[in-house]
Amino acid sequence: MTGAVTAVVMGAGEGRRMRPLTERWPKPVLPIDGRPVLATLLRDLAAAGLERVWVVSGHLGAQVDTLVGDGSAWRLEARVVRQPEALGSADAVRRALEAEAEPPLLVTAADTVFSPGDLGRAVASWDGDAAGALGVRYSAEPGRTPVRVEAGRIVALGEGDEQGLTGAPLWLLGPELAAALPALPGPPFELGRGFRDAIAAGKQILAVELGPTRDLTRPEDVVRENFPYLWDRER
Repeated sequence: MTGAVTAVVMGAGEGRRMRPLTERWPKPVLPIDGRPVLATLLRDLAAAGLERVWVVSGHLGAQVDTLVGDGSAWRLEARVVRQPEALGSADAVRRALEAEAEPPLLVTAADTVFSPGDLGRAVASWDGDAAGALGVRYSAEPGRTPVRVEAGRIVALGEGDEQGLTGAPLWLLGPELAAALPALPGPPFELGRGFRDAIAAGKQILAVELGPTRDLTRPEDVVRENFPYLWDRER
């Protein structure tokens, strides 16, 4: 089933919370464990059995283009497409669809490293009957989007924090959800709105429980994720 799923990696944002680092480097090329976070993500997508990936770039996109190349370094068929303006996650996916990416789509953010095996489990969970799926994780970090899950399905997005579950930057979109993206209101055009609309319409959105993720959100994250001994000393 993995060969039928196409990956879309969203890496076009300006990374405003990461300034001043992102004034010179786009977030996808910044490191976790000494390697560009995008390089680790591409390696993990290939390990999950995926074969094709569309990388959506924007801010300082030439650096992303150079890193991705044709994808052969990761045993992938890769294509880079541009998002000229940061108009939201749904707009980023729409750019990939316009560049001939075909659903079902596994969509991820380019600044996140997932726990070992999680991407493979997410792809394996896709059976084609659901409208989509969303990665969920337990997190007490402020600012995360809460979700409510019942019997393995997402029943509310943006509420339900009594379970402690929050959304992760991993989405699966079937053909129906992908086709609905151009009609979403905005800007910004966000995947979250599309998923909430699908839930409200009674569509089946699966919950894919993930382990901890490692994300680059603020400059101090680069220190924590690459020099943990310095981080512990400062704390």
